Formats: sequence, C-alpha cells, structure tokens
Amino acid sequence: MRADRLLSILFSLQQNEKMTTKELATQLEVTERTIHRDMDALSAAGIPVFAERGKYGGWKVLEEYKKAFSGLKESELNTLFLSPSSHLLTDLGIEQEWSEARKKLLATYPAKKKQELTRSWDRIHIDSSTWRKRNAMTKEDGLKELQQAVWNDVNVEIDYEKADGKRSTRVISPLGLVAKGSTWYVVAVSNGQLRNFKVSRIHSVTLLSESFDRPVDFNLAEYWHESKQKFIENLPKYKVDIFISPSIVKRLTFTGQFVQIIKIDELNEDGWFPAILSFDIKEEAAQYILGFGDHVRINQPEELKKEVTQMAAAVLRMYEKAKQE
Repeated sequence: MRADRLLSILFSLQQNEKMTTKELATQLEVTERTIHRDMDALSAAGIPVFAERGKYGGWKVLEEYKKAFSGLKESELNTLFLSPSSHLLTDLGIEQEWSEARKKLLATYPAKKKQELTRSWDRIHIDSSTWRKRNAMTKEDGLKELQQAVWNDVNVEIDYEKADGKRSTRVISPLGLVAKGSTWYVVAVSNGQLRNFKVSRIHSVTLLSESFDRPVDFNLAEYWHESKQKFIENLPKYKVDIFISPSIVKRLTFTGQFVQIIKIDELNEDGWFPAILSFDIKEEAAQYILGFGDHVRINQPEELKKEVTQMAAAVLRMYEKAKQE
C-alpha cells in the first residue's frame, strides 16, 4: 500500500539522515520514478522533505520536523522502550509486530538520542513467565480465536471446565483478555453477567457469526482491579496459632503462595517464635506445617493438631509397611 511506503520513506530518512533516490527505490523494491512521486506526495502533505543536489546529495527531512515529530519527554520515551514480557507477546502473536513498531519509533530520532534510548533495553527486562517451561499441549490454544472475537465483538461458544472438573458448553460475549502473571483470562458477558474465564480451562473455542453490543461504559482495567479485590476479600481464611523454630523463620514464605503471615512475635523463653499464619483451607495448613517437621508446633486450633498427627502417622505406617515388604 502506498501509505505504508510513504511511512517507510519517512522513517528511513529520519534514521539515516540522508538517502538517495536509488537507495530508497532498492530498499522499497520500486522504481526511482515511484520514489519521486512519493516525495511529491509527502511534500503536498506538509512534510518538509527536500533533495540536496550534487555528488553527495540525497533526500533529507528537516531537523526541526524530527524534533516536532518526537515531542516526548526523556522519561516518557524510556517507558516506551522498556521490553515487555516476550512470552505474553508470543501468546498474542504480536511479538514481531511489537519489535517492528519499536524499530520504527526508534528510527524517528537522531543517532545520539537512539543510543540513549537503547540503554533501557540493557538495564530493565520484564519476564512474567514461570521458572518451569509451559508444555506445548497446555498452552492457551484458543487465545487466537478469543482475540479475534474481542476485536470484532462477536460471540463465541466455549467448552469450559470448572475447578471441580465439571465441563459445560456455553456462549459468551468476550470483552477483553487479561494476563495475570503468565496465566490468561477472558472477561466476558455470560448469561447477562460479567464473568472471568481461565483460558487454560477452555477446551475448545468456536467463533459464531452473531455480534454483540459492547457496553459503552465498560473499562477493562477498572473492572479487573475491582474483580481482583472482590476475589481476595472473599477468599476463605483459616488462621493458625503456632510456634516456629528460629531456623526456619526466613523460609516461611518460600514453600508456596497460599500462606500469609499475620504476625510473628518476639522469641519466647522456650526459644520459639509465636506466630499467626493464615491459609485458604485447613488441608493447605496441615500440608504446609507437616512439611517443616519438628520445626513447627501447633498451638491452635485443636482440629489442626489432630489432622497433622493423623497425616504424620499415615506417613510412618507407609514406611513401616515398605520395610516389611
């Protein structure tokens, strides 16, 4: 398209300071006559491109125009050149487009400014993936179809699996996609209500021909923030009163994200730290505490003492049985 070619010419001139008609024609795979017509078009649009005559001549764009074209503060520019999470860009299928867009933006600045901007690439890198590589079979395969539905405001039919393993087929109206860490969610209207669906639990996505009217007052970022807060507030809480050995105090939060430290008091006369922890459910608390062996002693609740005692006894029976076999 001619519009794309005109932008390419403009970016090339800003990046290279000066280019001959032949160089531009070779780069864009068009004739030199086409380049001359394109230059006339750029001039007619008010863009100050001009030709320097002579042996070392070529096409240039006024320096003042470059400054006006950028017009961003240095702190603002640095944020634009931070590297986002590459695996999320890959999930969305736009990693190449993002890379090209950054190159084109960089091309609008003089050589000295380019060096300053590229410094941020080597100083801050954002990686929101997990330490374990995702299996190709568990990747969100329906993400491409969901993107298409979000962009075009069309309904989709999904085969969705709940946390309890039950599956159902439903029609939803996707309003947006959200990446929480390395996990994707689709925010959609389902049965007249706003719902969040975990993309990895969607077994199949079918694009439908019917479109929907997007709510005019819907803001994805605001909705997600409110939804997240409600989810956190409604999480079940199971508080545990325990005593902790000094040797494991610094390791408390390394074993999982489901534990919350409410408080840790001063070391008592018996050489233990009194503490209160909070878990989502009793089973998580029991497994967590049992993992520390004799370095954690339960004070309350009594039911948790019984639970951990029974689990420890079951482990002992298993090893005793293994010895006898």
